[in-house]
Amino acid sequence: MKKWIQKSLMAAVALVTFGFITPSHEIWDQLLDERGQKEIAGSTGTAVAAELPTTITEADEAPFSELAKAAARDQSYEKFGSKIGPAISDEFDQVILPKIEEAIEMTLSSIDDDAFRSLSISEHPAGGYSEKIFHIFDTESGRDLIRFHVRTDKRPLDGYYFNFHYHTAEDGYSRHIVLGDIFWSKNTPPKWLS
Repeated sequence: MKKWIQKSLMAAVALVTFGFITPSHEIWDQLLDERGQKEIAGSTGTAVAAELPTTITEADEAPFSELAKAAARDQSYEKFGSKIGPAISDEFDQVILPKIEEAIEMTLSSIDDDAFRSLSISEHPAGGYSEKIFHIFDTESGRDLIRFHVRTDKRPLDGYYFNFHYHTAEDGYSRHIVLGDIFWSKNTPPKWLS
């Protein structure tokens, strides 16, 4: 089937069903599986997240802390998008990312070895003006261990800054533990994921 017909059909079904059947719905996965074109409907973010738990349980391959650090960088750049990412990447890699990795190590060092098996990392950062980059949580209880966020601050006469911080479960996520700030400009920054 031609690509434009497939896309038109998907859009028409989504409109007619008021969004209950979206282009990433299981119906499309099955339809495209039969034709060998699964990559059109599936999202890569879901595929990566589906692979993560199997990798975490295999302790011989890589420890969870290393997977969490890699996910921290990936999720951060996903949140930055193509507009913010290139502008702040150098300062983020040099200043903020090492502090994120240190916070992950510090938090995971206080956890016993059995608890590592049920830890996971949230799949997608929040877009728009939301703060969430990623969370590390316990899959059995659903409780977050640590939450990494970035907030856009406007300082009078200075301009816009990105404030990177995290929250821990120890204090009920009430305290902002600051990782650092990165200057954007005096102009309003674009939304996250753009």
